[in-house]
Amino acid sequence: MANILNIQTSISGENSISNKLSQAVINQLLEKNPGSKVVTRDLAASPIPHLEIHHFSASRVPDEEKSEEEKEAGKYSEESLKQIQEADIIVIGVPFYNFTFPSTLKSWIDSIAVGGKTFSYADGTPKGLIHGKKLYLNFAIGGVYENGLIENMEHYLKTLFAFIGITDVEVFQSQGLMVPQLKDENLAKTVAQIETALS
Repeated sequence: MANILNIQTSISGENSISNKLSQAVINQLLEKNPGSKVVTRDLAASPIPHLEIHHFSASRVPDEEKSEEEKEAGKYSEESLKQIQEADIIVIGVPFYNFTFPSTLKSWIDSIAVGGKTFSYADGTPKGLIHGKKLYLNFAIGGVYENGLIENMEHYLKTLFAFIGITDVEVFQSQGLMVPQLKDENLAKTVAQIETALS
């Protein structure tokens, strides 16, 4: 059994391709790990506020010393940290909006990248503190890009997660999803790739 954290970021709801790719991953994981628990966090429906100074300041105060205002400012981070710490597997749907991933995903990442909890500079160099997690990134991209744009975004996300210690990352992507002639075929290919890779 495994604890699976499903992070959804698409604004498209039931029509979301990134959610469908993530569900294909989860279906395979459940087949291999019967009885696993899936916790879904929909950041489009319930976004985490963008990082501001009062959130950052609250994160630097020891938990036992926090005021009520600081506890309120840190509640999003505390909830996100609890979920990621309890998860064995993290599955993230990553749609492509205006040449990047949704800002709601960045806000979530900001809420879990907390000094002393998920990373540390205690020995003078950055060290990730989250270990033993498997991460799946599922990219859904409307166009078709051969200029390194998607690879750069993938590298950026991998770097962010490696910073907190999550280095076991598998990536699936489907492009051309807004191109009628390509959408169905490319989506089917990516789902088949997921099923083969995780079987």
